[in-house]
Amino acid sequence: MSFSTAVGKSAPFRTPEADPRAFNHGQRIGILVVAYNAVTTLAKVLKRIPQDAWDNVSEVAVLDDASQDSTYELALGFKSVSQTDKLHVVRHPENLGYGGNQKAGYDYFLRKGFDVVVLLHGDGQYAPEILSHLYHLIVTGQADAVFGSRMMKEYGGPLKGGMPLYKYAGNRILTAMENRAFGLNLTEYHSGYRAYSLHALKQIDFTHMTNDFHFDTEIIIKLQHQGFRIREVPIPTYYGREICYVNGMKYAWDVTRAVYRYKRTARAVEKYPEFAEYWPHYPVKESRYSSHSYLREWVGSRQQVLDIGCGDGFQAAELAKMGNEVTGIDLVEQPRNLEAMRQYVRADLSQGLEPLGAELSGRRFDKILLMDILEHLPQPERILRQARELLSPKGQLIVSVPNIANLTMRLGLLLGRFNYTDRGILDRTHLRFFTRKTARRMIEQCGYRIVRETMTVMPVELKLGLSAKNPLMQVANALLHVLTRMMPGLFGYQAMFVIRPE
Repeated sequence: MSFSTAVGKSAPFRTPEADPRAFNHGQRIGILVVAYNAVTTLAKVLKRIPQDAWDNVSEVAVLDDASQDSTYELALGFKSVSQTDKLHVVRHPENLGYGGNQKAGYDYFLRKGFDVVVLLHGDGQYAPEILSHLYHLIVTGQADAVFGSRMMKEYGGPLKGGMPLYKYAGNRILTAMENRAFGLNLTEYHSGYRAYSLHALKQIDFTHMTNDFHFDTEIIIKLQHQGFRIREVPIPTYYGREICYVNGMKYAWDVTRAVYRYKRTARAVEKYPEFAEYWPHYPVKESRYSSHSYLREWVGSRQQVLDIGCGDGFQAAELAKMGNEVTGIDLVEQPRNLEAMRQYVRADLSQGLEPLGAELSGRRFDKILLMDILEHLPQPERILRQARELLSPKGQLIVSVPNIANLTMRLGLLLGRFNYTDRGILDRTHLRFFTRKTARRMIEQCGYRIVRETMTVMPVELKLGLSAKNPLMQVANALLHVLTRMMPGLFGYQAMFVIRPE
């Protein structure tokens, strides 16, 4: 193998003048070259990086993923002959996998304080000549992530570039499915030629993400969920004789499975570890006769509302849309819907409300919400009594607690089951359990009069992961409402009360 060609020379497609898109705009750009058994291609890839890109990037890092050939030695030889201080070579002692190698590379550039990273493959599948086209949109503030697309026609399209027809068809089918799932309009999800703002990657949790090839899909899911700007640029398609380590059928299954697991997690049906940060512990229930539908009806509009145990503020956001002014209290460090609240007080509710006097500044509220919070407290009676001091003269408390006597709990006990879960009546963070009768007794013993009460229906749409607008769910909801009215203690999911001090 000869290294006689200087770095940045003899690159195909290069124009005589430097590409203005290569300018770094004062930002530190890193090129992450992921390599595995790339001894025949890696030197060619590095030579093809244009000189204007070499001049504007701060570092090119080759991460050899424990190759079984001489990829690492070749990279070191290239660095020695080219005599560039910008090239760094790292060898993993064990194979981390395609996704694992990327995670190690992003962590590498994050620790060094870079601004942008471009992912380049060491097998020559993607054209280094146009890598500045990807990072240009980030350094100029137009995007947080840029994906190269082979489906765009500027370079002739994928089939002319040699993409096998079956891969083309599979790519298009998976892309259509993903666009539908995420509400995007990308032309391709499955190109590995990408650039990321490291400010965006810093906010992505890589902990439980896959080390396999569908890592690229999981990172798109997370970028989209967190509202980062995604753009595409056209890239040429190239298929050579290099060994492909991707099992197409397994990859398609893994991508489909990732989409499914994300949607189930985001809809609060089942929590999967790779997307656990998107699990809404208390999702807004949209079905009629749910606790949230009753809450919206009972609160009304133009009220001063104190939401005790507001969580991420999903319900506060709904109430704010109705013209209410909401103050929230919870232990969450940064609620996702913080902007929906007039004020947010971070506090440990197990310590009661007395320590919050200064933060609330003697305010009084028309409605105080204790929705699904009393069961989490060792002494719920203390919060109930202390809340009286925060009510306006005609103010009311709205309380909901889960019904431990629900049919599902009785059947479980009949079968010898009492298994805690991430959410629901047997939420593993519950410390107290109530029936409708014991909830009434606690409220009255704390000096309140019950003005209004109801039992909510079981939220089957959340369990099944379907929309409350689904006709099947609407029929099931109506049937459950009838059964709950007939036998509230058996079919009721939560006991809800509007109460006032005696």
